[in-house]
Amino acid sequence: MRIRKIVTFAEETRIEGFKEAETPLVLASAMAVIENPFAGKYVENLFPLVEEYSESLGELLSERAVACLPGGAESVEVFGKGGLVGTDGEIEHSTAIIHTLRFGTPIRERVQAKNLLVGCDKRGAAGSTLDIPLIHVREDKARGHYISHEVRIPDAPRPNEIVIVFTAGNGSRPHPRSGSFGNELTA
Repeated sequence: MRIRKIVTFAEETRIEGFKEAETPLVLASAMAVIENPFAGKYVENLFPLVEEYSESLGELLSERAVACLPGGAESVEVFGKGGLVGTDGEIEHSTAIIHTLRFGTPIRERVQAKNLLVGCDKRGAAGSTLDIPLIHVREDKARGHYISHEVRIPDAPRPNEIVIVFTAGNGSRPHPRSGSFGNELTA
């Protein structure tokens, strides 16, 4: 597995909407910049990407992100994933890595999640942003936990690279007042 760099960061929100949060919201992302062996060419069988990257990145990135959270794995309430493919690759390349049980199972086991990881993929140049969608790890209808986390690495992905991301958080919106009331808001 060829990883050029790993970037890990945590963002702590203490005040939202001019009101102090009861508990600061911490969102932590771990990102791996990997070589894309299929950049610049069409390859029918993408399973070698799964074999080389999926399970090991699921383990590595979840370990790194969770380590940034106060309370560790037990504190995780939200999670999500994403892939940003360099300009010589296909979106299908990151999809092959992250949208598989080999990537998601080690993550779900680490944070004792029931839900499948939500995720996103896109292609972009170095410095492009990616908005990682987040949902509650166990309650799929916990609408107060729907949020996203923006990530970016200034020098990645290069045209022949992929950035793989896992994000975890100890909560969600600090003062949820919409989308959490039950069945009256189902959209």
